[in-house]
Amino acid sequence: MTAPAIDAPQTLPVELQDRRAPAWWGVVCLIATEAALFAYFLFGYFYLGSIARGAWPPHGPPELRLALPNTLVLLASSGTMWWAESAIRRGNQARLRAGLGLTIALGAVFLGVQMVEYHNSDFGPRTGAYGSLFYTITGFHGAHVAVGLLMLLVVTARAWLGHFAAGRHLAVTNTAWYWHFVDLVWLAVFTSLYLSPRLAG
Repeated sequence: MTAPAIDAPQTLPVELQDRRAPAWWGVVCLIATEAALFAYFLFGYFYLGSIARGAWPPHGPPELRLALPNTLVLLASSGTMWWAESAIRRGNQARLRAGLGLTIALGAVFLGVQMVEYHNSDFGPRTGAYGSLFYTITGFHGAHVAVGLLMLLVVTARAWLGHFAAGRHLAVTNTAWYWHFVDLVWLAVFTSLYLSPRLAG
């Protein structure tokens, strides 16, 4: 009698790279909760505007002189992030590092211009309900951009260490998802705070 065949031992996956990965689901849940947070902020903005006595915004719409080109800068950073992620999907390490570097530079420019805009503003976070909402909404978004830059710096360091390949780049994908989300949120913020008062007028 022959002994029954023994199957080869199965190895457990140590780094899932698809939608089964806990890290992927973590980013999806984070985006969902943060999207709800900004939805509440913008609802509060429009609600207070609907019951405000007098003009809303009280000092007129915020200037577009810095905000509009800054919006284009942030949208361009989504393009460079997509370029970087598409590169590593093909195993192109050099283009990944270049794309990440460009995205970091554009994100830093966005935050820098936003600081200049704050400095030049004729109202502050204590200037009534509008000022409080404006600085809360744009400030929280700026904080999300800063977190995204931190994530990009970590991913860039790992890219230079050679941690990613065509079939192993989940950290890059998750960071790209977060960064695109931050850019989409800014479009909603920019449309609500900067453009909608002009359309209403």
